[in-house]
Amino acid sequence: MSEQLQIRVHGGPALPTLVYLPGIHGDWTLARCFKTALADRARWVEFTYPRTLDWTLGDYARAIEQALQENQIARGWLVGESFSSQAAWQLAGNFMERGAAAGFRVEGIILAGGFVRHPALWEVRLGHCFNRSMPAAARRAILATLGALARARFCREPEALRSVRDFLERRTAIDARAIGHRFRIITENDLRSIARRVALPVYSLTALTDLTVPWPWVSRWLERNCPGYRATKILPFASHNVLCSAAQASADQIMEWVTAETRYYL
Repeated sequence: MSEQLQIRVHGGPALPTLVYLPGIHGDWTLARCFKTALADRARWVEFTYPRTLDWTLGDYARAIEQALQENQIARGWLVGESFSSQAAWQLAGNFMERGAAAGFRVEGIILAGGFVRHPALWEVRLGHCFNRSMPAAARRAILATLGALARARFCREPEALRSVRDFLERRTAIDARAIGHRFRIITENDLRSIARRVALPVYSLTALTDLTVPWPWVSRWLERNCPGYRATKILPFASHNVLCSAAQASADQIMEWVTAETRYYL
């Protein structure tokens, strides 16, 4: 188990930079198929979070900024997946407040199943309670079932199968406690005051049937309150983890957005 933030960089600095901040699971295991779909169109920077039980949202943002600085990554787009949409807003807030002193220039935000303030906090609290009280035997049974379902769904997609296998291998008891802590971070933080000031380009990528983060409430709030909000793209055959379940469609859409914004500012 690593208690250090881990970072991996794929691609050269001449390409547009996408900084992937993972969902509640906290690692890059489910991003492999998306990175493959992205091919050589962007520099892909990905993180795995430490399984800490005491980091605040500010600690996450500071650690990410420090890792980016150490790897000489000065600017890029944030791809905030689910839980990490919170970190993306915090990083944007840091950049707006401190400018170049923040160490990383946020060029835009892409929410992947993300949100500002979760539209159904009762779901988050229920998920936290379920995660905390689940017996080890039940957890193992659920993981085994997920593995079987994944093998059936992705039987012809070896990259997706490897991603799911790595994901399942990391789901240990201490990992479950770290996930529980991230649930608390979601309930304890309200990033709406930051989002109301963000004029940077903001896009949202979501699944049509995402019940974990209901997209109509998220998109409606962004449209009414976030100055930088551009659009939401709904993928009909994806799941909440949209970057894995619809990797090619997600990669193509994100690159379309990034390319359009780059041309606009040239």
